[in-house]
Amino acid sequence: MITTRKRKAASDDDGDEESNPPRKLAAISEEARPNKPLRASTKNAPNAAAGRAGLARKPSTSTIPRNTATTSQTAAAARRTVPTRATSLPPKSAAPKEPVRPTVRPATRPTAAAKPIVRPTTRAQTSRVVSGPARARAAEEERFQALQEQVTSIAADMEAERAKREELEANHHALLSESKTQELNQRRELDTALDELESLKRKHANEQLDWETEVKRKERKIRELEEDVRLRDEDLDRERGTVKALRTTVSQQATAQLTLNAQVTALQAQVTAVQIALDNSSNSAAELALKLEAAEKRIVEQAQEIRDAETHRRKLHNMVQELKGNIRVFCRVRPLLPSDIPSYAMMRPGGSKSPSPSPEDEELVKDKLRAEITYPDKMDHKEIVLRSSSESATGQERKDEWQFSFDRVFEPHSTQAEVFEEISLLAQSCADGYNVCIFAYGQTGSGKSFTMEGGSTETTVGMIPRAVEQVFRVTEELRSKGWVYRMEGQFLEIYNETINDLLGKGEFDKKKHEIHHDKSGRTSVDDVNVIPLTSPNQVRSLLSIAQSRRTVASTLMNERSSRSHSVFTLRIFGENAATGETCEGCLNLVDLAGSERLDKSGAGNDKDRLKETQSINKSLSALGDVVAALGEKGDGKGDKHIPYRNSKLTYLLQNSLSGNSKTLMVLNLSPLANHLNESLCSLRFATKVNNTTLGTARKQIKSA
Repeated sequence: MITTRKRKAASDDDGDEESNPPRKLAAISEEARPNKPLRASTKNAPNAAAGRAGLARKPSTSTIPRNTATTSQTAAAARRTVPTRATSLPPKSAAPKEPVRPTVRPATRPTAAAKPIVRPTTRAQTSRVVSGPARARAAEEERFQALQEQVTSIAADMEAERAKREELEANHHALLSESKTQELNQRRELDTALDELESLKRKHANEQLDWETEVKRKERKIRELEEDVRLRDEDLDRERGTVKALRTTVSQQATAQLTLNAQVTALQAQVTAVQIALDNSSNSAAELALKLEAAEKRIVEQAQEIRDAETHRRKLHNMVQELKGNIRVFCRVRPLLPSDIPSYAMMRPGGSKSPSPSPEDEELVKDKLRAEITYPDKMDHKEIVLRSSSESATGQERKDEWQFSFDRVFEPHSTQAEVFEEISLLAQSCADGYNVCIFAYGQTGSGKSFTMEGGSTETTVGMIPRAVEQVFRVTEELRSKGWVYRMEGQFLEIYNETINDLLGKGEFDKKKHEIHHDKSGRTSVDDVNVIPLTSPNQVRSLLSIAQSRRTVASTLMNERSSRSHSVFTLRIFGENAATGETCEGCLNLVDLAGSERLDKSGAGNDKDRLKETQSINKSLSALGDVVAALGEKGDGKGDKHIPYRNSKLTYLLQNSLSGNSKTLMVLNLSPLANHLNESLCSLRFATKVNNTTLGTARKQIKSA
């Protein structure tokens, strides 16, 4: 029974020994430090500080003893009195600047899992031979004696370990305090470095923003330079790439600064490198600024040269126009029209009308109808000769010849474009600030309205729309030289010595329109619609409206005869902000009603046509008187009175005829032999106008 109990106790002890093996302790030297030095982290100082702070706040779980109950009272008493050897673990991190003294955790108390008692192995137990109670008792005493010696040794070791633990705890607290102080100092240095870096970043951002704004402003001016400026522009693009790369580098450095707070020294080195690069970039920007300043100075000089050249061009252009004469006369002979051939002329000799005459017969008829007009000057096109043969009182054939010379003579095959090519320079004078007047003169049916207003196709467009289009084109070209223009127009009709507004909305004769001339030479009419003009198409629309409202009637000489004078006025206001100059020009385009003879026009049979004819001839006669008076005044015959007020037409055109304008008269002639006498009268009047000398036209311009 005793043997059974002893074996059971021995097996229990062996089971405890296997389930709770003895805990191995770290080797402790005679000094208060472990034999193996602790490893300190030099890469992450803040983490090391955090580790030491955590070690100070919370003891490691490996140093806290756990007490568990055991079944053996003897072993429990030994564990309560004899502590196990203490173990020490190295700290997680240390300060980067100096080595941290090792810390030793306090010795742990014995636990149920670590029993110091060494039991005999299973093989020894199986080799025992039970030989009776005496031998068993002796074995128990030997075991007990061995246990007591072991407990005594463990108690001595525990006492020594406790002393070492207290010493290590004191060292640990001292090292912890020192590490906290070092951590605070390092954090202050880090904050200072961060503030300095943030200040440098803000300074760099401001300088970079200012520099980019300046570069963008300069780019707009660089585009206007020639090849050398283009090369500088390429240099500027390269500098932009450098600055962009620097900004990318700075952004990467800022991101690294936020994530790697411990690398203060490395970031400071990078900031220094970036600062050097920024200094180099600033030096390059300063060099570019000097180059841009030189280029800008050159642009200003070139702009001044362009303005001077434009002023010189205007003077030369005006000089050419003055050399040609203030009043110039062009003569245009219209072609023979189908309506000019009467139906009886196409009759055959037998009296029957030919539905489709041969070309030879038609040409013979046209030759009979045409007046004998030749153009001997084939080079300059300035002469026209009319010939006529008649029978004298004695029955002999008499041949007459009249030769006239003008500034330009246009033959019947001349186009509208050829006619306008000669007068297009007057549109330039109008944009330069001069008053220009172009009027068509001639008998009824000679093609005045076609010359001035034209047809509906592009090739037949008249002088008025072409002149307006030319003015718009010239003003648009001058816009690049600093000139800004504003245009407005009006369209009047003088019918029976009454002014009507062709662009008005009401009926005629409801408003009284008076003519006024101010001291500056500007002519204005009361209560007329002045339309702001923005495009040539708008002018064409206004001309269509005016044509539909103009007074026309049928006569024996013209199925659609204009019974009034029409005056289209285009005013141009220009301003140059660079030079401070302003100019004002006026373009008067006049379509005169045709002169008539009552016996040929048949107007004497109609009361209204008779009154219209008398009014037309009166105003044309007044125009002739004004031209004659101007001619006598130009010949030096004294201060002769000019009868402008004898007619509304001459009074309206007073400034255009008095020498304050460049005036062009387009004489229109009929090619018919029946109209030869009227053509000769018109040619003689045109010669009188061509020989008239006016004063020099004055430019309506103001300087700053």
